[in-house]
Amino acid sequence: MAPPSFPGFPKAAIEFLLELTENNERAWFKSEQARYEAQVREPALAFIRALAPRLTRVSSHFVASDRKVSGSMMRPQRDTRFGGDKTPYKTNVGIHFRHEAGKDVHAPGFYFHFDPAEVFVAAGMWRPDPPALAAVRARLLEKPKPYLKALQEPEFKKWFELGGESLKRPPAGVAADHPLLLPLKRKDHIAMARLTHAQLCSPKLLDLVESRLSATKPFVKYLCDALDVPF
Repeated sequence: MAPPSFPGFPKAAIEFLLELTENNERAWFKSEQARYEAQVREPALAFIRALAPRLTRVSSHFVASDRKVSGSMMRPQRDTRFGGDKTPYKTNVGIHFRHEAGKDVHAPGFYFHFDPAEVFVAAGMWRPDPPALAAVRARLLEKPKPYLKALQEPEFKKWFELGGESLKRPPAGVAADHPLLLPLKRKDHIAMARLTHAQLCSPKLLDLVESRLSATKPFVKYLCDALDVPF
């Protein structure tokens, strides 16, 4: 059986998100729900289904679920309980391929994102809980060489940059002149590679995303090893 294909996201998906930015209200979204389903959600679920066998080639321990609820596609509703922004909907599409051992986005995983301003692929750990972050720091102190080697892999170095937040001061017990001070200060371990909107809408999107995810394998494996979960 031929692997699933994917023609790229429709330009209408970006147009919908642009309109949502200008009309971020429940009444408007409800009136345009059919458009959202046809132009945004269904293409995103098709992308997840088509990427699933490719993701398995990267690692068999990450989940690509096309369920509408509690699947890989993150829900459009924002959590407005905290912060000053009370707009009810996200103006982006986020797709999280979580580790089978992870219960949420704080475990090692892969992430695909697009909105009217940017498109990117990411890998790693965003806002890990204190025990997970401590485990990565312990691994960095004990076995730094595989981490440093992962960052120097040619394809990783070509496409990815590290992002996320860091501590302002060295973590407890780490000297200010430690050679690995920058990674040890990280509160997130995220690598991000940018794509273009033209690539988002291209039939080559699956190939591009698979190649970017493949380039992160040593980096994500290091994080998985630190948490003692399989890669």
